[in-house]
Amino acid sequence: MKTTAGQKIKIGGFALAGLLILVAAIFLIGNKKGLFTSTFSIHGMFRNVNGLQEGNNVRFAGINIGVVEGIEIMNDTTVKVTVTLDDYVRKFIKKDAKMSIGSDGLMGDKLIVISPGGTESTQAVHNGDQISAVNPYDIDKILKRASKMADDAGNLIEGLSEIVNKVNHGQGSIGRLLNNDKMAKDLDATVKQAKTTIATVHKTTGTLNEDLKAAQHNIFLRGFFKKKQKAKEDSIKKAKQDSAKNKP
Repeated sequence: MKTTAGQKIKIGGFALAGLLILVAAIFLIGNKKGLFTSTFSIHGMFRNVNGLQEGNNVRFAGINIGVVEGIEIMNDTTVKVTVTLDDYVRKFIKKDAKMSIGSDGLMGDKLIVISPGGTESTQAVHNGDQISAVNPYDIDKILKRASKMADDAGNLIEGLSEIVNKVNHGQGSIGRLLNNDKMAKDLDATVKQAKTTIATVHKTTGTLNEDLKAAQHNIFLRGFFKKKQKAKEDSIKKAKQDSAKNKP
């Protein structure tokens, strides 16, 4: 069966369309990866990249400005992350900028976030520069700590519940006191008696003070108190004289 001219034209058209789509896809992907634009590279040193992968986006002020070019293990505590950025953002990224690892949404891919520094540096970064890196939180450690806190809280609640249950059933001193009417009444009576005794003591003390003052002014006892007062004054005077003599 011979191919007609119309069929050849259709095949050629499909082939051309497929080629154009392929070229457009290559251009779009290449443009996203910075293949057809002027770029520069900077890097940061992390302890943990937290699932970051090569090809992930780099953002500055919420805008995609490049991609993660390489992730290289330097030693057992350091991972080097190199990013390739569009050249037009170079003037906005200063030497004191910071590089951190974030997420594209709650459960999205990891990405690099570049944020301004805090020293108001005016010098822009150069190709190959290293900027400060902010290490991500170790989620496993946080979850482990939260789990331990939850276990401790559960044990505490269980212990308090057991204590309250014993008190409600009259177990222990507090439980017996709260649940035994006779003990509660006896305790109340004891408190009242103690208050009465204290009031009586205060009253008796006041009466004794009044009697003592009255006795001091009694014509028959006045001489006795005067002698006591004079003896006290003589004793103080003698002590002062002895102290003066002993001074060098």
